[in-house]
Amino acid sequence: MNFIQTRGVDKKKPQTVTFSEAILSPIASFGGLYVPQNLPALGEEFLQKHLNSSYKELAADMLDRFEIDIAKEVIDEALSLYDKFDDASNPVPVVKVKENLYISELYHGPTRAFKDMALQPFGVVLSSIAQRLNENYLILAATSGDTGPAALETFKNKANVKVACLYPDGGTSDVQRLQMVTEDAPNLKVIGINGVFDDAQSALKRLLASQSFKNALQKKDMKLSAANSVNFGRIIFQIIYHIHSYLELIRQNAVTMGEKVYLNVPSGNFGNALGGYYAWKMGLPVEKIIISSNENNVLTRLIRDGKYDLRNCEVIGTTSPAMDILKSSNVERVLFDLFGEDRTKELMQNLEENNFYELTADELTKLRECFDADFCTGEEGKKYIKETFEKYNYLMDPHTATCMKSYETCSKPEIKTIAYSTAEWTKFSPVIANALTGEIDMKDIDALESISRVANFEIPKMIQELFTKPIVQKTVIEKEEIEEEILKFL
Repeated sequence: MNFIQTRGVDKKKPQTVTFSEAILSPIASFGGLYVPQNLPALGEEFLQKHLNSSYKELAADMLDRFEIDIAKEVIDEALSLYDKFDDASNPVPVVKVKENLYISELYHGPTRAFKDMALQPFGVVLSSIAQRLNENYLILAATSGDTGPAALETFKNKANVKVACLYPDGGTSDVQRLQMVTEDAPNLKVIGINGVFDDAQSALKRLLASQSFKNALQKKDMKLSAANSVNFGRIIFQIIYHIHSYLELIRQNAVTMGEKVYLNVPSGNFGNALGGYYAWKMGLPVEKIIISSNENNVLTRLIRDGKYDLRNCEVIGTTSPAMDILKSSNVERVLFDLFGEDRTKELMQNLEENNFYELTADELTKLRECFDADFCTGEEGKKYIKETFEKYNYLMDPHTATCMKSYETCSKPEIKTIAYSTAEWTKFSPVIANALTGEIDMKDIDALESISRVANFEIPKMIQELFTKPIVQKTVIEKEEIEEEILKFL
């Protein structure tokens, strides 16, 4: 399968590229992104075939349908990492919470967040390509809290790869920060910036497109790639768990084959939602994809009103910080799929130059055929956390809690909903402790112990150990100093 470009082709890049090429150099012409030229059709026959398959068997077959240029033994090695999740036989449990609402738990990997689902195998694939080509790569990662720990975990001590990870200082939970700043592998550099996630992501995109930066890397015998979901190597693995979750509902006799469901996705950068969108396009029976946001509700406004408006808009710090994002990169891939390259280029240039674009009435109708959306405030989210625990003995993190609001406002009650839990309760314990007990201003370790007592849950060992590990990554800089700091690391 070849990959094409969301904003058309300039004279510097080829018309199409292979999967390997799209992974290694993820920014396309005019600052656009790579997308599959054609999505494979996975109809009912595919779903029937995998009713009794393991997660790895399902994943291997889906990747095979994409005909990616990665050797089978590399794919097998990458997928074997799911064996290290909490339950090797079922790395993504799907749990019934209440009538017609099921939660797909994507956080059972090493960093306790859904980014492990894609970044664990992605690290093996990218490193293997670099070794096969005998090239060295700098991997850039910008994180609002979960991509960073997952990228560092997957790439640490990997051959032919170094990682520079950017995060907003003060803009993550303590656990997320500790997961990054205690990483001490020599090929990793963690950089806190005085700013917000959008600053980190903008710096990443600018460096990926900068010829002078690439020239500086070339002098060090290095090339440039990225671990963010601008890289389709992330997205391809995020399609799989949507298919798996639907099959789990069939196995639980919750739906019959072909019965449509809602996919309810807490979304910041839109990669998780895009995976669901592609699964739907490939044949998964989906009624609609519901986008759940926090107070940074640009996606709600886009899907309801057709306006992406960042004018006079600043990021709001919330109780669900991994979604404190205004520029959602993967919306571009949906725009391309619905409206084509010319219109996508026009819309994205408007956003970059004017902080605004507006869809036509017909375009909005087309978008709303696929998506609905609502947002949830922090106080509402805490109410849902407390209510869901007390009524159903189910403990959710504040990102997952945003799905409860949109489940009530956007779903038809007779249609089953799969909501996606993107992080374990341990990642955002002060918010959850406050929701359950009313305690305020708690440090993460105290909040974890409080929740453990109240809910009778054990704190996972990999989380407990964070609080005694030495902090080795101490760099915090202004955003203007990022390039200089990365080159100093190299």
